[in-house]
Amino acid sequence: MRNNRGSYKPREEKKDAHRTNNGIRVPEVRLVGDNVEPGVYKIMDALRLAEELEVDLVEISPNADPPVCKLMDYGKFLYQQKKRDKELKAKSTQITVKEIRFGPQTDEHDYEFKKKNAEKFLKEGSKLKAFVFFKGRSIIYKEQGQILLLRLAQDLEEHGKVEAMPVLEGKRMIMFIAPKKKK
Repeated sequence: MRNNRGSYKPREEKKDAHRTNNGIRVPEVRLVGDNVEPGVYKIMDALRLAEELEVDLVEISPNADPPVCKLMDYGKFLYQQKKRDKELKAKSTQITVKEIRFGPQTDEHDYEFKKKNAEKFLKEGSKLKAFVFFKGRSIIYKEQGQILLLRLAQDLEEHGKVEAMPVLEGKRMIMFIAPKKKK
């Protein structure tokens, strides 16, 4: 890897989350794990036991007195932890917010077209942010904007539920609609 002067610098090694085997620098440890009698052991005895069982001595709780260590296959443990993290990440869903913009005097055809798009967005599982943008003096039609958004909420009732009623923020009247959960 090059730094900004063009010379190479060594890559920094990623530190492991746990200290293992000879990296544990205390005289005594509390030992837990499979195939071992729980209790306090001298570090040399714990390392010898780990070597006999062909596993690693891993420091689980370094702040305890004495530190708690476990006998386990550390490589396998890290692999399973990565796998579990990957599964959790796959299960978490990304919520996207799609926007639909209206004018205070949007005519029927435009309204229907935008309503169809809103239905599509809600069916995909996206949240919908519908807003009416008031240009210049059109702010005097804020009641029409509110009526338009409430009509949209009513038309999309079977696909989503209103999260926030229409609110005027500056020159925009905004309303949020969340998709209904699939059964």
